[in-house]
Amino acid sequence: MSAQTELPPLVSYGHALDGDDRKIGRLRSSADVADDMPELRRRLEEDGYLYMKGYLDRDKVLEARRSILSEMAEMDVLDPAFPADDAICKADAATLQFMPEVADRSDSVQSLLYSGRLLDFYRKFYDEPIRHYDFTWLRAMGPGKGTNPHSDLPYMGRGTDRHMTCWFPYGDIPFDLGGLMILEGSHKRMDLLKNYVYRDVDSYCENKPEQKKRADEGGWTFTGTLSHNPPVVRNKFGGRWLTTEFEAGDFLTFGMFMVHAAVDNCSGNQFRISSDSRYQRASEPIDERWVGENPAGHSKAAKNGRVC
Repeated sequence: MSAQTELPPLVSYGHALDGDDRKIGRLRSSADVADDMPELRRRLEEDGYLYMKGYLDRDKVLEARRSILSEMAEMDVLDPAFPADDAICKADAATLQFMPEVADRSDSVQSLLYSGRLLDFYRKFYDEPIRHYDFTWLRAMGPGKGTNPHSDLPYMGRGTDRHMTCWFPYGDIPFDLGGLMILEGSHKRMDLLKNYVYRDVDSYCENKPEQKKRADEGGWTFTGTLSHNPPVVRNKFGGRWLTTEFEAGDFLTFGMFMVHAAVDNCSGNQFRISSDSRYQRASEPIDERWVGENPAGHSKAAKNGRVC
């Protein structure tokens, strides 16, 4: 491997990733063309993602991180023997802290995601008025398995399919903390995605008693998972798993068809804090599950029964 692409041993969903540079590599930064919207649109079409390294104000990101960690300290999930900013897990804390309500309460998170430079980026990229989802997927991932391979459309496909995800790290994320990884070229593999990506996790067969019972309890009959084995997915789709060491001020954005997953958090004791937010053209239909004062999300109210 070249010095530029060489990566340390990485694990995703409990599976060691092949270190062959035909199967794994680094994300391409688009910081060099950050103000060239035609080139960014070309890169998104070609690569399926844009990695905007250092695009946002690092100090503002760290301010948002402190507001999140302050609430996590109050939730009693941080080890009080360490400074809160270290994000050290309390021994009995759950591996995942899913905290959309913390994002709602944090003025600094709201300001970063839904105003200023980031919102301007999407306005310029779409070159027309935009909307964003009102729901923010804020997570603190403790040591252990990350997210398994999936595309986003099964979770948010009732409006347009041309909206974009913004994955946003709150702080520096070295390789041992894990981070997002995308599967190179997977957004173009509709031959493999078409029977998967247009399914809706909140749809169910109302004429099938087992599925109806699960939906009535707020559960899914389809989880949206593509696979639990990232190396097998790569071998099937081709391309490389791409990731990097992220820093405060970076963000990664991609469309609804891009297959992505997470590198496992192998730090031993530290939370990795990140959020997902979504943006689209205002002129296109929006998924009603994720907008409004109290979005329905994947609750029972969002279930959509049909005769199968």
